[in-house]
Amino acid sequence: MSLVSVRNVAVSYGVFPILERVNLDVDEGCFCTIVGASGCGKSTFLRLLLSQERPSAGEIRIDGVPVADEPTPDRGIVYQRYSVFPHLSVEDNLILADEFDRASLTGRLFGGARRRARQRVGDLLERIGLTQARHRYPSQLSGGMQQRLAIAQALLRRPGILLLDEPFGALDPGIRGDMHDLLLALWRETGMTVFMVTHDISEAFKLGTRLIVFDKVRHDPQQPNAYGATITYDLPVADHRDKATVNEIETILETGSEEP
Repeated sequence: MSLVSVRNVAVSYGVFPILERVNLDVDEGCFCTIVGASGCGKSTFLRLLLSQERPSAGEIRIDGVPVADEPTPDRGIVYQRYSVFPHLSVEDNLILADEFDRASLTGRLFGGARRRARQRVGDLLERIGLTQARHRYPSQLSGGMQQRLAIAQALLRRPGILLLDEPFGALDPGIRGDMHDLLLALWRETGMTVFMVTHDISEAFKLGTRLIVFDKVRHDPQQPNAYGATITYDLPVADHRDKATVNEIETILETGSEEP
């Protein structure tokens, strides 16, 4: 049985369809990179997987069970924009996330529980290369270090599914390459299932074991917003690195409008 199963999912905002007839089965441990023209609903699809949005039609199941109505700890997300508390250090940002998770009523851990939380955070900082920056504030971090912190926040709750929405789009090429290596190492180490949206076709082929392309297959020149996007390619990456396929996908990425 697939870990994630999507059946005939559609999303509409009022009278405007965004996604339609989306069907997908993803096994545990897969690294799915998602590309498509701007405005074709890639980020909307991630929000569906996270339960930030509900489909207008169809169903999503995780491990055979209908997806929860709200986000749950088994699904982590990392955005392009970092969501951290600027007045807290790197370590305290992570401790706070652990406190909210483990002490939902008080928002605080004390005594041995707090020491164990610091140990968990310390181990994670070591794995992602932020040990030396544990007492710095987010404004004192480089872009790559800030993104490492965002990934650490997502990993702290040990999610089985990690959702990434253009996580490296704002980084310089050199730092981006380092983040690729870190992400692949964490993916192999944890065995989590990854869905990553990117506009960079090279990044998609480099990181993913499976490439998913969203595009509109139905067009009405009189009503350009009449139809939603769906999955037009679903490719095992290792078997589809030929130039013709890459060129066709690049053509798809060059069209479209603002991402919903």
